[in-house]
Amino acid sequence: MGDLDRPFPKLPIPGKRNILITSALPYVNNVPHLGNIIGCVLSADVFARYCRLRGYNAIYICGTDEYGTATETKAMEENSTPKQICDKYHAIHREVYKWFNISFDEFGRTSSPQQTEVCQAIFKKLLDNNWLSENTMKQLYCDKCERFLADRLVEGTCPTEGCNYDSARGDQCENCGKLLNPTELINPRCKQCKNTPRIRDTNHLFLELPQLKDKLVSYIESMSVAGSWSQNAIQTTNAWLKEGLKPRCITRDLKWGVPVPLDEFKDKVFYVWFDAPIGYVSITSCYTPDWEKWWKNPDNVELYQFMGKDNVPFHTVMFPSTLIGTGENWTMMKTISVTEYLNYEAGKFSKSKGVGVFGNDAKDTNIPVEVWRYYLLTNRPEVSDTLFTWSDLQAKLNSELLNNLGNFINRVLSFLAKPPGLGYGSIIPDAPGADSHPLTKKLAGEVGKYVEQYLEAMEKVKLKQGLKTAMSISSEGNAYLQESQFWKLYKEDQPSCSIVIKTSLGLVYLLACLLEPFIPSFSVEVFKQLNLPLEQASLCDEKGDIDRAKRPWDILPAGHKIGTPEPLGLHVVACALMLMGIGKDEEVEDYRRRFAGSQADRLERDEAEKAAKLAEQLKKKASVSGGKKQQAKKPASEANSKGSVEREISITRLDIRVGLIKKVQKHPDADSLYVEEIDLGEGDCRTVVSGLVKYIPLEEMQNRKVCVLCNLKPASMRGIKSQAMVLAASNSDHTKVELVDPPPSAVVGERVTFQGFEGEPDDVLNPKKKVWETLQVDLQTNSDLIACYKDIPLTTSGGVCKVASISCGSIR
Repeated sequence: MGDLDRPFPKLPIPGKRNILITSALPYVNNVPHLGNIIGCVLSADVFARYCRLRGYNAIYICGTDEYGTATETKAMEENSTPKQICDKYHAIHREVYKWFNISFDEFGRTSSPQQTEVCQAIFKKLLDNNWLSENTMKQLYCDKCERFLADRLVEGTCPTEGCNYDSARGDQCENCGKLLNPTELINPRCKQCKNTPRIRDTNHLFLELPQLKDKLVSYIESMSVAGSWSQNAIQTTNAWLKEGLKPRCITRDLKWGVPVPLDEFKDKVFYVWFDAPIGYVSITSCYTPDWEKWWKNPDNVELYQFMGKDNVPFHTVMFPSTLIGTGENWTMMKTISVTEYLNYEAGKFSKSKGVGVFGNDAKDTNIPVEVWRYYLLTNRPEVSDTLFTWSDLQAKLNSELLNNLGNFINRVLSFLAKPPGLGYGSIIPDAPGADSHPLTKKLAGEVGKYVEQYLEAMEKVKLKQGLKTAMSISSEGNAYLQESQFWKLYKEDQPSCSIVIKTSLGLVYLLACLLEPFIPSFSVEVFKQLNLPLEQASLCDEKGDIDRAKRPWDILPAGHKIGTPEPLGLHVVACALMLMGIGKDEEVEDYRRRFAGSQADRLERDEAEKAAKLAEQLKKKASVSGGKKQQAKKPASEANSKGSVEREISITRLDIRVGLIKKVQKHPDADSLYVEEIDLGEGDCRTVVSGLVKYIPLEEMQNRKVCVLCNLKPASMRGIKSQAMVLAASNSDHTKVELVDPPPSAVVGERVTFQGFEGEPDDVLNPKKKVWETLQVDLQTNSDLIACYKDIPLTTSGGVCKVASISCGSIR
């Protein structure tokens, strides 16, 4: 899974930095939600990718945790076997993580034969070393089901005063959060048959944590410092130690699990807390038969583990105690990276209740995976809980991905790609004297500091800080371009312009490397546009990459020809803001409504909507057949929208008309926006919102004829619905914007035409079909200042449409 395709497994290499990375094994009884994904697998993936970029010898191990009560319970709910449940959800998890571009070296399962072999071997070592004891427990037994009931197979009334929740589980009350023992429940009942169970004695095996305490504390005190454990991990671990360690039961009266290899316990399996962490080892044994070179090699291997805060004691107390108890030379965890909770809108993500956005939901939104990765990582709850909101997702897309990163990439690559006389014909220029160019020298100093800060943050697994630092380099690049005024330098001082462009291209390459761990598909796209193999991405000290990053003009060679820049210069941003529509307030509200409530609520709501649509269709069908009325021929656009064949994307599908601005004022809630009332010959004026305040004075907008795109889907902009879009042209660095002007004699309301193209426009452009986005790329002004589509002028009855001074500008 991921982007790895190696014929042979990696093994530790003497003299190199060997890093073993694991993330908490996601439980297999449900689809992972975004909180699960950022809490373990995504965070570990970022660090694994970073390690590979640095040239470290790293492997990333994960898999599904499949044994235990929750699987048996899910199997009962779905009327299947535990094995069928595990097969079903393992495949779902694998597909979700594949879509999220998680680059595991091995993604396995704890229900494998290797798990049984490794788990039983560790158990026998503990038994031989006398770290296990036998004790009798009182447990609820269901006579009808003829079985002891695990915690989650019992329900009853919560005994906590003031709660009285009547569906509390045997391990915890979901209403008040109180941790419980099954025997504490009032009026307990078997979850499967609903009968009242009775208390019965049963023998179990316990790991003697109190006797292992001295060895455990010694490990914690040394490694928490050496590995720079996160504060939340240290606090949780110390709380467990302060409370006092107690013998911990490692067996359960279940059928689905690793069997206990003792005759007197043949009907029992290992408890999931004991079995699951051993899964890291067994999954590595599936990756390579030489797994001990990773797991029993503490002098040459560093173990990094990623998880949510609820998993901390299992990894800092229980699993280390288990390994210590074997007496073998295990690779012990060096660094633990712990996240707090990612909450959803006004509540919490919940797998059991189906609340929040789940992995398969994210895929179905049509929001690109890189947008999800970026947003989750900027919102990673490293110190305290963070909140997912759709409006915050929208804001980060606009301000960070589009206006910062996308803008910088686009300005650099599109200028370089312009033909000679306007740009460099896609050939990287030479830049002698860059190291003495004052503005460039200043930039290099700032970039060098940011690169050092990035490395420091990433080495300490402060991933959110690393991402923020990388994005700061993009901000520096934008400021550098603006201050240099490279578009003027091209005409007035070409040697200096070449320095600025070559240096900026170095920053584009550097950003693609620094951001590869976070948004890998972005890096793939940038390297493609740079016409370079992705394998070249590197941040290795040995190759001189870090030193070269401090001299960005030296990163890419002069004479190299880049590929073809994409619109906006960034696939992710183009998709995020143009294709999915998330940049519009109404779309944000639609996502919020769509994912409100639990998954069950959504399913019920979807079924109701389908039923309503079906009823409406039947009603219309009955009306048509009963009335027997002759229908007039429908316009091509409407006929197409109802038909099964998608129309060719042609300029005729745009409804561009001549409009007259009758009234204009500044938006009451946005300083950069105008609100116009435009006459389009329809009787009533249309309200249009335009971001033109800083480019065109108010008095120049009044009573002016303009070209208006009339069939975009209406969009709410800061509370005012815009019913069309005024066309304007901008120069290459977006510092100058001018309206596209129809001739003075053009008739208000007439449609703008294109010679050689005929056809009716769509009633409303479907944003999912990308018609406007596809056509907009070829809308531009020529050297004669005429507005054109592929060199064909925008034409009215009074002549062609033009701009005042921007040649070779982009129209949008």
